[in-house]
Amino acid sequence: MATLRLTLGLLLAVPIGVPAAAQPARESLSIGITQYPATFHPNFEAMAAKSYIAGFTRRPLTARDPDWNLACLGCTTVPSLENGLAVRETTADGKAGLRVTWQLREGWAWADGTPVTAEDLLFAWQAGRDFETGFGGAEFYRHAYEAIVEDPRRITLRFDRVTFDYAASGDWVPLPARLERPRWEADRRAYRTRSAYETETANPALWNGPYRVGAVAPGSGVTLERNPHWPGPAPAFGRIAIRTVENTAALEAQLLAGQIDMVAGELGLPLDQVVALERRAASRFRFAYKPGLIYEHLAPNLDSPILADRRLRQALIQATDRAQIVARLFGGRQPVAHSNINPLDGMHDDGVRQWPHDPAAARALLEEAGWRPGPDGIRRNAAGERLVLELMTTAGNRSREAVQQVLQGQWRQVGIEARIRNEPPRVFFGETVSRRRHTGLALFAWISSPEGVPRTTLHSGEIPTEARNWSGQNSYGFRNAAMDALLEALPIELDREKRRVLWHRLQAIYAEELPGIPLWFRSDAHVWPRWLEGVRPTGHLTASSNWVEEWRVAR
Repeated sequence: MATLRLTLGLLLAVPIGVPAAAQPARESLSIGITQYPATFHPNFEAMAAKSYIAGFTRRPLTARDPDWNLACLGCTTVPSLENGLAVRETTADGKAGLRVTWQLREGWAWADGTPVTAEDLLFAWQAGRDFETGFGGAEFYRHAYEAIVEDPRRITLRFDRVTFDYAASGDWVPLPARLERPRWEADRRAYRTRSAYETETANPALWNGPYRVGAVAPGSGVTLERNPHWPGPAPAFGRIAIRTVENTAALEAQLLAGQIDMVAGELGLPLDQVVALERRAASRFRFAYKPGLIYEHLAPNLDSPILADRRLRQALIQATDRAQIVARLFGGRQPVAHSNINPLDGMHDDGVRQWPHDPAAARALLEEAGWRPGPDGIRRNAAGERLVLELMTTAGNRSREAVQQVLQGQWRQVGIEARIRNEPPRVFFGETVSRRRHTGLALFAWISSPEGVPRTTLHSGEIPTEARNWSGQNSYGFRNAAMDALLEALPIELDREKRRVLWHRLQAIYAEELPGIPLWFRSDAHVWPRWLEGVRPTGHLTASSNWVEEWRVAR
């Protein structure tokens, strides 16, 4: 299991309520990241860049905090059966149901001064229920069959089932109804591109966090300004500039040159690059290495006749010396992954099947699948077609590009040719992966929450299609009835130990079928200026930026 390494007095506790005026004069903060969001709308596309920026500019009702506990960010109290904000009931058709009420925090407002109200959540629920709109998290909206506005700061959802994580609001976040509902009603299918989040991104009425988007430079950066109507502790900086530098070598150069103050660990420099940087610049920056629920893997498009053959996927994992890659490129700091569930998650199965590096076994599987060595060493099938796989990742990520080169060499030893083709992150995630346009394998990471049921990435009902307006994250195209049944049973099993049995079955299926090919569990490498305190990496889906009001300049 990976361990957290802290240096240079990291993660110092600071009083949340210290006013910005009490700190040394430093009005702005500049942050480097490696992606630019494909969209700014909260409910379309799942990109780390959007989530990181959203941490500064909007708030969900609930989220896992840096200690991995469910906490209120936009609400006042986490609902529970004990406090009466969650109540069991029976639905009209006799099912065990639940009604859950969220009370919005006092004074919560959009950055134009308009209060955030239950109507904004009602609209988000209405749009989410209309599957033509294409929101992510369709399962949440499907089971939340009724929304009741109790008063401007109180809303209740009625669910047609009882789940172990009923208090979590997921991706259901307020959307400014007065601004967005008319656009949605005009054309629900086209709302994805006509939303004000796309056409008026700097409109203050869209943002309800400590900061608002003040300006955007498409593809290169975002400028954030304080939300004058934020009801919480005042953030320390009047302005935050978030700059996108997709090439990680250039990002490091800008950091060393003082053009940016810090690099976000959530989507910044690869771990190996930061380890080398720390050796050279330990006196200039604070460094933190946060292991987390971050799963680096290869995502095949299973509509490919080649990759649809499970034997081919099993051959690929056995042809890949993951331990050697981790040792050579990451100094052994990132543990090899044997399933999609991290050992840091309490539901990980230590006994899950492990695929060792075994080129001979890989060759045998390829022979069995009908792939014979050709004169150039690359295998061919009975029709004479060469075994060539496209291998894609985010262009400019030095670490991933190095991994591609190693994979290319290792696979060639068993007769598989990998052709590398990379794209900028906003294209790779926003178009290619989300619309399943990759023809071979895509190298990227999934980030999850503790005991986060991976329905949206593995259930056959979550395969993105044009008919679904590309919602869902099962970019593999994985279809497995046993997996579907587990994903439906897991949320409604309230007994933790019985859930553990289901989780172990899920991991067993994953390790055998390999809808994705596990590589390693990542640690995020954070680099901060020595004068910045209070940043708390989470190691899970909710970015550290959600607690930006705790960030302070060291006195």
